[in-house]
Amino acid sequence: MNVQSILGVKGRDVATIGQHATLSEVAAILRDRGIGALVVSDDGTHIVGIVSERDVVRALAAHGAGALGRTVGSVMSTDVVTCVADDAVESLMASMTERRIRHLPVVADDRSLTGIISIGDIVKARLGQLETEKQALVDYIHGR
Repeated sequence: MNVQSILGVKGRDVATIGQHATLSEVAAILRDRGIGALVVSDDGTHIVGIVSERDVVRALAAHGAGALGRTVGSVMSTDVVTCVADDAVESLMASMTERRIRHLPVVADDRSLTGIISIGDIVKARLGQLETEKQALVDYIHGR
């Protein structure tokens, strides 16, 4: 199983935000879309960072309620770990666990944004794969 197979099921829609937006805007988008992170991109294609719920909480802890007026660019993570469509899910699980990240933007060969996967997407796909394998074994045992 690879990233392409996950994107084939969930789609390639990626929520982005510009680096000059406020954390208040970030919080509203995360809430409204039921997601945990936004890719920071001024043109929707080139990644300049990523901002997550974790970044919002850290800013609030450091600056109080005034943090909601801060810009995305002041709190975003700029060292963005990405993946490509051919990457194996198993290697991504290890990388996400090791680096303690929950979202991986998917990029093309030219580094343009083509999708995003979360740890939840990976877990869902892996559980589906395990269920299919289990059913195949049950069918085999019962001679179906």
